Amino acid sequence: MTGLKKHAHFRLKMPGAFVILFLLTVIAVLATWFVPAGSYSKLSYDQPNKQLKVHVPDGPTHKLPATQDSLKELGVKIDIKQFTSGGITQEISVPGTYRRLKQRPASVVAIPNSMVRGTIEAVDIMVFIFVLGGLIGVVKASGAFESGLMALTKKTKGHEFMLIFLVAVLMVLGGTLCGIEEEAVAFYPILVPVFIAMGYDSIVSVGAIFLASSVGTAFSTINPFSVVIASNAAGINFTQGIAWRIVGCVVAACFVIAYLYWYSKKVKNDPSFSYAYEDRTQFEKMWSVTGEQNSIARIFDFRQKLILILFVITFPLMVWGVMSQGWWFPTMAASFLTFAIFIMFLTATGPSGIGEKGVVDAFVAGSSSLVGVSLIIGLARGINIVLNEGMISDTMLQFSSSLVTHMSGPLFILAMLLIFFVLGFIVPSSSGLAVLSMPIMAPLADTVDIPRFVVVTAYQFGQYAMLFLAPTGLVMATLQMLDMKYSHWLKFVWPVVVFVLGFGAIILVAEVLVYS
Repeated sequence: MTGLKKHAHFRLKMPGAFVILFLLTVIAVLATWFVPAGSYSKLSYDQPNKQLKVHVPDGPTHKLPATQDSLKELGVKIDIKQFTSGGITQEISVPGTYRRLKQRPASVVAIPNSMVRGTIEAVDIMVFIFVLGGLIGVVKASGAFESGLMALTKKTKGHEFMLIFLVAVLMVLGGTLCGIEEEAVAFYPILVPVFIAMGYDSIVSVGAIFLASSVGTAFSTINPFSVVIASNAAGINFTQGIAWRIVGCVVAACFVIAYLYWYSKKVKNDPSFSYAYEDRTQFEKMWSVTGEQNSIARIFDFRQKLILILFVITFPLMVWGVMSQGWWFPTMAASFLTFAIFIMFLTATGPSGIGEKGVVDAFVAGSSSLVGVSLIIGLARGINIVLNEGMISDTMLQFSSSLVTHMSGPLFILAMLLIFFVLGFIVPSSSGLAVLSMPIMAPLADTVDIPRFVVVTAYQFGQYAMLFLAPTGLVMATLQMLDMKYSHWLKFVWPVVVFVLGFGAIILVAEVLVYS
C-alpha cells in the first residue's frame, strides 16, 4: 500500500430558518389529522353593545349583561372592569366548557395558505422592519456609521465590555418593564457594527440584545404583555408576587451578564473560540461598515454627527412611545419614517451629498435586505393558524390541565412549569397564551391551596424558556437577520434555558412552601 484512502465523513447539517418553519408547518397540518379536535367556549366583550358574548363551539353565541355576576356564573374569576376598560381584548376560554368536536383535518393546501395568511397577519411588523431597513440603508450611505464607529472604537479601547454591559442592562429593563421583543430588532443596526469593530462576533450581538431582553421578559415585573395580562386573566392583581419577580429578575440579570462576560472575553482573546467562527467572514461582510468603498469621507463632520444623532434618537423615542403612549408597530414605523425623511434630506444635499436618486436607492436597498427577516415572522404565524383552525390548541390545553389535578403543591407547580414550557412552542405569543390558558390553569391552584400568582409565575418561566429555542417564536427572525445558524445559537443558549428552568423551579417551589 502506498497510502491510505481518505473517507468522507457524514456531517449532519442543520437546515435554515425557512426550511425549519416549512417542516413545522407540515407537522402542524399532520397533527390536525391525529390530535382530537376540541374547544372551550369563548368569552369576549362586545364594546359597542356593552355586553358579554359567549360563543359555544359549533353552537350559538349567548349574550349576557356585562356584570360581575355574569362572570361568576361562568366560573370566570376576573374583574369585569378588565373587560369594560379594554384591559382584556382577546377571547377568554371559559373553564369547564371543553368539548370534543368533529375532526377538522387540514389539507395539503393549508400549507401554502397558512404561510400566506400568516404573512398577511404580520404585515404591521413587516412594514416596521422595511422602514427600519430603509433608514439603515440611508445612514450607511451617508458614511456617518463608518466615521462614528472609528471615533467610538478609539474612545472605548480597553473597556469594550462596558458597552455590552450597558446594552444588556437596558435590554433586561426593557424586557421586564414593557416586554421588548420584536422591537429589539431595531437595535441591531446601531449596535452590531459597534460590536464588530470591538472584535466581537454575532453571538455576542444576539446575546446582548435578544437574549438579555428575553431574560428580562422571562422575569417580568410589570410587563403589560405578559405578567399584567396573565394576572388579569387569572383573576388577581399583577402586584401579587412582584417582590419574588424583582429578586428573580436581579439574579437573572447578573447571570446573563456574567455569561456574556465569560463568552465575550473568550472570543476577544481567541476569535476561533466563537461558536459561529465558520461564518465570521460572511457576518462581518454583511454588518461591518468600516472600509466600505462607497462611503463618503471618513471625516466625522457636523452633518454626519447630526445624522447619527437623529438616528439614535429614534430608539429611545420608540421605547418611550411603547411604554407610555401605547404605540404599536404602525406608529413606530411612522416615527422611524419621519426621521428617515430628515436623514435622507441631509444625505442627499451638501458638498458630499449623493442626490435624490442616491438616497432613494439606499432606502430601497436597505428595505430589501430585510425581506427575509419579515417573511420569517409571517411563516411562524402560519403555524399557529393551522393549529387554531384545526381546533387542536384547546385539546392540548385541556390535556395539560388534566395532568396536574390531585398533585401535591410542589409537584403541581413543577408540572405546570413543564406544561407551559411545551405550550410555549404551540402558542409563542405571551399575551395569547395568557388569555388562553390562565382562565383554565389558574383555578387549578385553588385545588392545591396555593396562590394563583404562583401559576402566573410558572407561565412566565415556562413559556420564555421555550421561546429561547422555539422556531415558532422570534428566534428565527433574529437569526435570519444576522445570518446565524440555528445550531450555533443552540450551542450558546442552552445554559440559559437550563438556568431559567432550574432557577425558576427553585423560586416556584419556594413560593409554594411559603404560602401553602
